[in-house]
Amino acid sequence: MKSIRKKVILLVCSIAFSTSIFSQSELLFNDIHLYESLSTVKEKLSDKVLSHSLIAIEEPIFPLSSDREEHLLCTNLKTINGLLANVVFTFADDQLHYVQVQGNATNTLVSKRKDTAITYLDFDVYRKDNLFSNPKNDLVRYITKEAAHTNLFAWQNPYVDGDGSISAIYKTTIEIPNFLKMGADLEQLRPLIEANSTIIKEEKLDGSDPNAQLQLNCFGVEYAGFPRKIEARFGDGKLNTVWILTGKGEEDRLRKKLTAHYGDPIFVTDEWEIFENWTIGLRKDKPEILLLTQELGQHYKKEYFKQ
Repeated sequence: MKSIRKKVILLVCSIAFSTSIFSQSELLFNDIHLYESLSTVKEKLSDKVLSHSLIAIEEPIFPLSSDREEHLLCTNLKTINGLLANVVFTFADDQLHYVQVQGNATNTLVSKRKDTAITYLDFDVYRKDNLFSNPKNDLVRYITKEAAHTNLFAWQNPYVDGDGSISAIYKTTIEIPNFLKMGADLEQLRPLIEANSTIIKEEKLDGSDPNAQLQLNCFGVEYAGFPRKIEARFGDGKLNTVWILTGKGEEDRLRKKLTAHYGDPIFVTDEWEIFENWTIGLRKDKPEILLLTQELGQHYKKEYFKQ
């Protein structure tokens, strides 16, 4: 029970995911701010790009998008510090939530900074400006606090690969992947999880969760139509809990998928919808999907949900 209560109260411990570090409307470059509308950003860029194109997704998959998903692709964008080769602005419901810059990115946007970055995975994180820099790949990303929860700093926007081609194909199933077999041994699952993730970071837990001692933080795991971060927790070497981080904008899409596959939820509150005999939960106050073993599911049913 304490592990769920801990999750409800606290943010993820890692610096990269703490939404408290993010400003609400931080200045990026060329007087562009996060959360601005598509029309506003286009107007500010009108005389500063060699070319641009817009990709509007008919059926959104971006986790922060409820009804609208748009990607503004720009080449040779002029800034006061230099020319950016390729920039993608991603809008969810007409708000800018994600910017990906590649090509002269670190030299233009990072090299002259005076503040000190915090390193997480392959990224230098500049908290003040919501900026994640990967010098090795000459890549910079700006994200909002909502995008930070979904760990979009690790997401490679697939709608452009440098030559303008579109190649966004993700697994859409809501079924639990076989490499997340609840109750299975850590060493049995580790190579399977690694094969289905782009990045893995192992974390020893602090003891606040009495049911688990180790967590695998897995990035790029395709589930329900998008590559996600999952947190796979192991107790006594067995997988017993999985948190799949999602976005508020896709809550209704996920609900429909879960209901179509598992049937109507068996328990509903303002914060939760529970499926499959208390082993699957759609969390709504902080967007996530929770997977539990049968044993833990029944335990939480009684101790946490009071049913």
